[in-house]
Amino acid sequence: MQISKLFDYIYYQQKNFPQDHCIGHYIGGKLVKYSTNEVLTLSRKIALGMLDVGLKPGDKVGMVSYKNRPEWVIMDLAMLQIGVINVPVYPTITSKEYEYIFNDAQIVACIVGDGDLFDKVNRAKESVPSLKTIYTFDKKENQPFWMDLIHEGDQSEVDRLSKEINPNEMAVLIYTSGTTGEPKGVMLSHNNIVSNINAVRPLIPMNAGDRSLSFLPMCHVFERVVSYAYLYIGANVTFVGTDNLGGDEGDLKKVKPHFFTTVPRLLEKVYEKIYNKGLGLTGIKKGIFFWALKQVEDYEYDKKYSGIKAIKMKLADKLIFSKWREALGGNVKGIITGAAPCPEKIARVFSAAGIPVREGYGMTETSPAISITRFDKGYALLGTVGPAIEGVEIKIDTSEGEYRHGEGEIIVNGPNVMLGYYNKADKTAEIMKEIDGKQWLKTGDVGMMVSNDIGVQFLKITDRKKELLKTSGGKYVAPSPIESKLKEDFLVEQVMVVGDNQKYITALIIPAKDALMVWCERHHLNLQNLNDIVKNKEVIEKYQSIINKYNPEFNHVDQIKSFKLLPTTWEPTKSDGSEAELTPTMKLKRRVILKKYEKDIAEMYAEK
Repeated sequence: MQISKLFDYIYYQQKNFPQDHCIGHYIGGKLVKYSTNEVLTLSRKIALGMLDVGLKPGDKVGMVSYKNRPEWVIMDLAMLQIGVINVPVYPTITSKEYEYIFNDAQIVACIVGDGDLFDKVNRAKESVPSLKTIYTFDKKENQPFWMDLIHEGDQSEVDRLSKEINPNEMAVLIYTSGTTGEPKGVMLSHNNIVSNINAVRPLIPMNAGDRSLSFLPMCHVFERVVSYAYLYIGANVTFVGTDNLGGDEGDLKKVKPHFFTTVPRLLEKVYEKIYNKGLGLTGIKKGIFFWALKQVEDYEYDKKYSGIKAIKMKLADKLIFSKWREALGGNVKGIITGAAPCPEKIARVFSAAGIPVREGYGMTETSPAISITRFDKGYALLGTVGPAIEGVEIKIDTSEGEYRHGEGEIIVNGPNVMLGYYNKADKTAEIMKEIDGKQWLKTGDVGMMVSNDIGVQFLKITDRKKELLKTSGGKYVAPSPIESKLKEDFLVEQVMVVGDNQKYITALIIPAKDALMVWCERHHLNLQNLNDIVKNKEVIEKYQSIINKYNPEFNHVDQIKSFKLLPTTWEPTKSDGSEAELTPTMKLKRRVILKKYEKDIAEMYAEK
């Protein structure tokens, strides 16, 4: 069966390996699952119902949910089959942001999940003339319910529209969160995403019937596209939240997944919990724990140990790392991280522990994958985001801007590159560049190509082009590698490097509160309030020692000369209505942070 449209994947699964558990989730502790046939049948009936209520090809329908759920996939497949455009929206944005996106896309209907989402969208509805109906995933009195769209009847019109859909026309419209400016609607065709899935499928270590967890938001392109890949593979997908992953009763233990995707921050938190438990041990148990961690400090992908070292690794695995695997369900064949840079230490320690972690790189505009570190021998290299996927070309462009040796802006060409930004031809023109008759997309990321000992070319990201700092001495500094390195320490939760137009580099640091409380207790500091803790002399000296530890790994101009501990957290949404410090994909909004902590930054430069 030739696949050219996104809804073909469910038909492919039905024909080749129909599953009793195609997608499912837990309700009241009980697994509720949908078979391949149920997903396909329901999606077709809803597609017919959408036509009956007046929806037509090209109409835009919003979808908002706090958690992934089977209904999301079923509604998405229904829309795809009749050419209705699904516009997924982050649940954490404000009503004003809903208004902007809904008006820009001319949303005619919206489907919402639980919590306050109906109220938020309903408030926005007053300022969105095109929005006529709000459907709910959870039954709400006097409101249209998603299952109201189920319509029994002749499916010939659904079949006709499905056949007429052009794979090269827009299939989905995804609004980028963006670190600056208004969101932009990325138009992706069936062909954009299908080409990406077909290139990535051979790289995922899964077979039909293998189990996967899905908890990254479906409104983000990463998990959205992964959901189609799972249909293609025939994976048994269970949708869960991030609040119940760990522990003996957690979803990892219940599902025992073979594979899942995640953001690095979640793995960092898992590692922090493991590390803090290690700190809490005593005697020989504590000694063994940290001895095991020391054994993997020199780990590289594909590294083979021999002699005494091999014996030590086997012992560390039996005593410590086997328990890590068991905590993740005991069956994990692989994890792919995306959406943000994965600290090298995290990929190293989990992979060495027999939990293979690989990193993908891409963006909404590239559907999303550009490159991936592979699970195959010779195709993964720590500190890189892998070789380009099949069909995608990567160039390092040094023609616009000043870069360090070997670096330049990453530009890409391939069938995965978007159709353009919706209603923003000028923004589309800005991000594209013609070279030798080809249209290349400018990623805005800075990187370089490196090779391993067998000649495989890997992409290494060094920073965001727009985030490069330039000191008053004219030296360029890439903040991301410094931030990633500092976050490897278990006492550092978040960090932002500062120094544009300044004489030297400084850092705003958010302490990892739980780990810091444990540290204070171990050092007999009777401090419970974070405001007091960050002002304590011994605490400040501890963080200075962390800076001193990592500074020598960087050039003199990249070394941090001063820092400020902040008794807060940076979030993607703020309950007080103020502007959040992070995007929904957890990227730093540097402009917002610089403004909020203007006084603290000034104090750092006044100190020296």
